[in-house]
Amino acid sequence: MNNTLPLNLAIHRMTFLRTTEKLLLSQTFSSLKELLRVSKQEISFLIRRQIRKPMIDASALSRLVEQDIIYLREHDVRPLFYPDVSYPRRLREIYNPPFLLFCRGLLCDPSAETLGIVGTRYPSGCGRKSAFFLASQCGKENISVVSGLARGIDGEAHAGALAGGAHTCAVFGSGIDCLYPADHKKLASDILKKGGALLSEYPPGTPPLRYNFPERNRIISGLCRGVVIMEAPKKSGALITADFALEQGRDVFVHEECIKTEKWEGSYRLVQEGAPVIFNLQNILADWGIQPSSTASSRQTGEEKDAQISLVLSKLLEEELSEEVLFHKGEYIRR
Repeated sequence: MNNTLPLNLAIHRMTFLRTTEKLLLSQTFSSLKELLRVSKQEISFLIRRQIRKPMIDASALSRLVEQDIIYLREHDVRPLFYPDVSYPRRLREIYNPPFLLFCRGLLCDPSAETLGIVGTRYPSGCGRKSAFFLASQCGKENISVVSGLARGIDGEAHAGALAGGAHTCAVFGSGIDCLYPADHKKLASDILKKGGALLSEYPPGTPPLRYNFPERNRIISGLCRGVVIMEAPKKSGALITADFALEQGRDVFVHEECIKTEKWEGSYRLVQEGAPVIFNLQNILADWGIQPSSTASSRQTGEEKDAQISLVLSKLLEEELSEEVLFHKGEYIRR
C-alpha cells in the first residue's frame, strides 16, 4: 500500500486545516506514523497560525484512517487528491478546493463541457419538466450534467441526463456511504450503471448535516463551466450555488420557463442582477460559442417539444406504476 494514502486520509480528516495547509503537511511528512508524532504546537508552527480547535487523538485518527482504507477497498471508491492528475481540472481553479474527493464511478471526459443544473427541492410541475428537458438535451452535445442528487430539481436533472444519454455527476453533502435522500438509491445506482459518478469530499460515515450542503455547493459550481438556476425561492440553496459560481468566474443562467412559476423570486433576483435568461441548451451553446451538433433553433420546434414531452410522460408513467410518484392536484409529486 502506498504510504501517502494513509497520510493523506489522516490529513483530510483534520477539518480545522485549510486546503493549502493540508497540502503543506502532505509535502512535509512522509508517512502517517511521522504525522501522528507531531504536536498541535508543531503543526501551528508549520502552517504559521495558531490552531485553536482540538486535534483528533492520534490513536482515534489512526483507527479512522484504517476504516477509510477498508471502505475504499470494499466499495470500489477512489480517493482523488488535489495533486493527482485525475483530480477535476476546473475544480483546481476555485478558492478553497477540496483537498480530497471520494469518487465512485467515472468522471466525465476532461475535454467535455460541464453544466450544473440546480434548484428548489419543492419545484412546480413546470420546473420539473424544464429541468428534465434541459438535462436530456445535454446528451446530444457531449455535455456532462452536475447536480446534488437532492429531491426536486436536482433529481430531475440527473434523471433527464440519463434519459438523454448524458454523463452525470452527483455531489453529496454527506459521506459517499450516506446516500441522501435515501429514496434516491435507485437514481444513484442508475448513475453508476450508465457511467456517471458520485462524489463527496466528506469521509465515509459523515451524516448529511445541514451545514454540509452549502459547503458542497461550491464543488457543484466549481466542476462546471456554467450553472442553470431552474426554480429558486428567496432562500433557496440554489442561490448559494449561484453566488459560488459568480465568485468562481462561472456562467450563471436562469431558465425562462421557471420565471413564470410561483417559485420564481430568487431566480428573478438573479435576472435583475444581469443573469442571462435561457430557454434551452442551444441558448447556452450560443453563449459559449459552441456550434450545436444539430441545426436546432434557439427555441424548441413543435416536434422536439412533443418528443421530449413523450419522453417525460413515459418516465412518469413508469414511476407512477412503481409508486415512486403520485399524481396530485394537477401535477406529479415524488414520494
